[in-house]
Amino acid sequence: MLSTLIRRKKERSEMTFLEHIEDLRVSVMRVLMVFAVGMLAALIYYEYIPSLLSLPLNWAKNPETSPLHFIMGAADESLKSMGELKEFTFMGVWSVLMYAAFSAGVAVASPVFLYETARFVGPALTAREKKALIPFCVAAFFLFLAGAALAFFWLTPVSIQVWHHFASGMGMEVIWKASDYFGLVTMMSLITGITFQFPLALIILMWTEIVRPKTLLKHWRGMLFGIVIVVGILTPIGDIISLAILTSVLFGFYLFAIGIGSVLVRRKRVARGDTPYPEEDEPFDLDDEDDEEEDGEKNVKKPASKPKSSPPSTDGDISSLD
Repeated sequence: MLSTLIRRKKERSEMTFLEHIEDLRVSVMRVLMVFAVGMLAALIYYEYIPSLLSLPLNWAKNPETSPLHFIMGAADESLKSMGELKEFTFMGVWSVLMYAAFSAGVAVASPVFLYETARFVGPALTAREKKALIPFCVAAFFLFLAGAALAFFWLTPVSIQVWHHFASGMGMEVIWKASDYFGLVTMMSLITGITFQFPLALIILMWTEIVRPKTLLKHWRGMLFGIVIVVGILTPIGDIISLAILTSVLFGFYLFAIGIGSVLVRRKRVARGDTPYPEEDEPFDLDDEDDEEEDGEKNVKKPASKPKSSPPSTDGDISSLD
């Protein structure tokens, strides 16, 4: 079994359907094994992972220590005076360990997941598509890291500051449970990292010609509204600065994806002998063809008809006397 997990026994072109399913199972097993190794390493060195995940809370308390202190607001007094994270149940402590291990497992397994995905779909692609597969996987990995880093270094600390500001205004004392806090950091990092993948999804839709670049550009207002809604869910309510910055970043990704998709689609269509732009392809319309046929029939000259003979003159006709 170990040899099966390390290398494929046959070339993809020689494999049957069941062997393809087996190959997919092997790919999933590889990703899960690396994920398990990352989780195990986090559980072994569990003393260090929680301290790493506590950095956003420390930056929220002391904004001057944050790498992005120039775009962070001042901390509320109640936040500065807040003590250490607390947990009141044993299962809460276990949840903290699982959040830390899950974060480490995802971070370690994500490159392997991209590699296995590329390895599995690679044989179905052309030579030119295979060349674009490696940059695509690299871009997906770094976009995920960029989104997770943005949430870790900036969105989470700012969110904590805003929530404490509202709690202080309502006269409430906030006591953070460790499991709630680590769940917040983990989920915000993962969701923001996944959100940053949407430019690649747009490029795939344009590459497969499911959506035209001109159509996406035409409906930019609707996309901007959708981005604002998604960002409003990710960012704390009332934080206009983080809402504006993250919306600008994602909308910039949207426009950049349209530009890249336009270039790729144009090259693909020229390579196969089509017109460079999909908009130049007029759909085949039967109604138009019928109209053209009717017009053609009208324009056909009818043969000249013989002039009708006039009735004979009645002059000199004896029958007219009757």
